[in-house]
Amino acid sequence: MSKRVAFIGGGNMGRAIVGGLISRGHEPGAITVAEPLETLRSALAHDFGVNVTADNAAAVAAAAVVVLAVKPQQMKHVVQPLATILAARQPVLLSIAAGITTRTLINWVGAEIPMVRAMPNTPALVGRGATGLFATVTTGVAERALAESLLAATGLVVWVEQESQLDAVTALSGSGPAYFFLLLECLEQAGGRLGLPAELARKLAIETASGAAELARSATVDPATLRSQVTSKGGTTERALQVFMDGGLPALVERALAAAATRAEELSREFGDS
Repeated sequence: MSKRVAFIGGGNMGRAIVGGLISRGHEPGAITVAEPLETLRSALAHDFGVNVTADNAAAVAAAAVVVLAVKPQQMKHVVQPLATILAARQPVLLSIAAGITTRTLINWVGAEIPMVRAMPNTPALVGRGATGLFATVTTGVAERALAESLLAATGLVVWVEQESQLDAVTALSGSGPAYFFLLLECLEQAGGRLGLPAELARKLAIETASGAAELARSATVDPATLRSQVTSKGGTTERALQVFMDGGLPALVERALAAAATRAEELSREFGDS
């Protein structure tokens, strides 16, 4: 029998996890989603057959796992009214909000309960997500496995040893899809300026990115080796890569990720108690 899971928030990421669970055979009747917007509730009930409600307390009343799928700025207002029931029932609390630390969540609940923080990304919507997880020391092996099984329904799952490393996960993979979308956008525009129709340039850019990622996934060597293997001396690829290097692309990427990680730390101060 499937564990009872409650989602607080039925937006894109909550929906992605729900969809992944259903596709893996989790019983729809064992899932309840609390969502204030009626349109989202109706869509979740229609598409997946799960229970829906606008009442957060009703959703978590019998749950073994409570997934907090709301924005960081909403988290305190969601968790504090549930503190009594969470402390009493001791479900696994799984948060996917950037920047809100486990210590802050424990302070809001007012008690130590099994707790896991996760940083997923939007490719979870198509089952190709990459999620970093961190568990508190009081979270047991079985509870960690339960949290992992939920996120594994949306793609790759990895654990970090220190909670601070989730800021780096946020910068790399949490925000990462947007970096690749920007590159695709730039490739499409550049292809157009070289004379390709926009639709054709877009198709070529997307398939090239998808193929390169799949090649990197299946390869037994690292990306640097793959890059050297497709870079012929004096060829077109070498010329293009030299422009990237001359423009300081590696340093630019490093600064971008550092900025994202810093913002994750700021979110903790802005919306948490740290």
